[in-house]
Amino acid sequence: IALCQLSVTADKERNITHARKAIEEAAEKGAQLVLLPEIWNSPYSNDSFPVYAEDIDAGGNSSPSSLMLSEVARSKRITIVGGSIPERSGNRLYNTCCVFGTDGKLKAKHRKIHLFDIDIPGKITFQESNSLTAGETPTVVDTDVGRIGIGICYDIRFQELLLYGARGAHLICYPGAFNMTTG
Repeated sequence: IALCQLSVTADKERNITHARKAIEEAAEKGAQLVLLPEIWNSPYSNDSFPVYAEDIDAGGNSSPSSLMLSEVARSKRITIVGGSIPERSGNRLYNTCCVFGTDGKLKAKHRKIHLFDIDIPGKITFQESNSLTAGETPTVVDTDVGRIGIGICYDIRFQELLLYGARGAHLICYPGAFNMTTG
């Protein structure tokens, strides 16, 4: 298992290229499962989410980030838990994690269920709900490396996702971008 930590810039193409290189290096070192962080293709801000959002279901040029993940999963024959990216679906935006199998096919898509709305006076205020829509469904996916339960960041603080164990998950993955103030 490889966890790729990425430093994100405002240059989406650079972020995608950097992620590809990190995934390929992990695969070359023997990783069969590679994980990316939350919102790895975009700055983490409500202003950026609509600009960097991709239509994952349309695929191809409509979602260069997921296209890259699919290509690398297939070429390296690995499973990828693709962190998350801003997803555009109709007139809504989601914080979405895609899981790709060794054949490069999209095996699951998890939309962050619990949006991070916080106000700590004098320290941090952030309202994901100002731009993102909450997902509705916990995600468990069967992969070549086992059954995986998927959540995103703040989802980890909510007990209902403990049902992944009851659903036979061998591994639980929560790509996150926690900050130093909230921990």
